[in-house]
Amino acid sequence: MPVQRLHTTPRFSEVTISGQLVHLAGQLAEDTCLDIQGQTRQTLELIDKLLAEAGTDKSHIMSVLIFLKDIEQDYAAMNEVWDAWVPEGAAPPRTCVEAKLYAPDVLVEMTVTAVLP
Repeated sequence: MPVQRLHTTPRFSEVTISGQLVHLAGQLAEDTCLDIQGQTRQTLELIDKLLAEAGTDKSHIMSVLIFLKDIEQDYAAMNEVWDAWVPEGAAPPRTCVEAKLYAPDVLVEMTVTAVLP
């Protein structure tokens, strides 16, 4: 089965598509000076954009892995943005964990698996 890759660099691809599966690399906000809600909003906007490029959308997400820099401090605020973004009746399975992220100003990163419609 062929693999299609989008936004590929020597180190990784932002998106891979094989069969009906679409995998996104960990996505994060472009402006990491924003607070958790701003970073979450930008991350979700980027996820929407990449899913559209792959030929799908958030209603076809199969799972999301969410990494928070500080789960105690940021979980509720991140969820406010998340809850407004998730389509009604289509909330995907997700895991949310606290993690040391690649830079100190990154507050949230999300990895997505979706399917093509």
